[in-house]
Amino acid sequence: MTAGAGATVRTVLDTGGGLVRRQVEVPAGARHAGAAGPGGELCFVIEGAGQLSSVPAPGRPVRPGTGVWLPPGTSYSLAATGPGPLRLDSVLLPASAPGAEPDGTEPDGAGGPLLADLAEQPAEITGDRQFRVLFAPGQGCAAATQFVGEIPPGRAPFHSHTYDEVVLVLAGEGVLHAGDEDRP
Repeated sequence: MTAGAGATVRTVLDTGGGLVRRQVEVPAGARHAGAAGPGGELCFVIEGAGQLSSVPAPGRPVRPGTGVWLPPGTSYSLAATGPGPLRLDSVLLPASAPGAEPDGTEPDGAGGPLLADLAEQPAEITGDRQFRVLFAPGQGCAAATQFVGEIPPGRAPFHSHTYDEVVLVLAGEGVLHAGDEDRP
């Protein structure tokens, strides 16, 4: 994602292996143009209202709780249409993201940006936790999963993943237990 006129793009994580997390802020009335990287890009709108446009798709509104899947190489433009800034979290995926088709879509996908509204996703419950999946293999994006979860007070058992995991805390606070380290 590249910064457009007036937009601020701040990298908060760069693994050096193609996985990059950024915070993007587009001031009211401004526009941000970019192109998804070689592995595609998942975005989540945190605050504000805007319009997402791309060559294969007409302009569509985005608001808090909107998930966006941009297949690899998709050129797009985001315009902040609200009275305040449009803020979103963006994760660029590595080109070698498992399960991705060469164009980053599902095997039967139509290509172009896809939008998912958090409020329209069914709640899935696992133990005392619940989550809503915006994108996943079989659900619009073969390369990665994007979901919003609610974690109650308590501690999950130690576990590991065979894949990268990026976490954005939208509300509340907690502690990450990683090995012998505890981080707020």
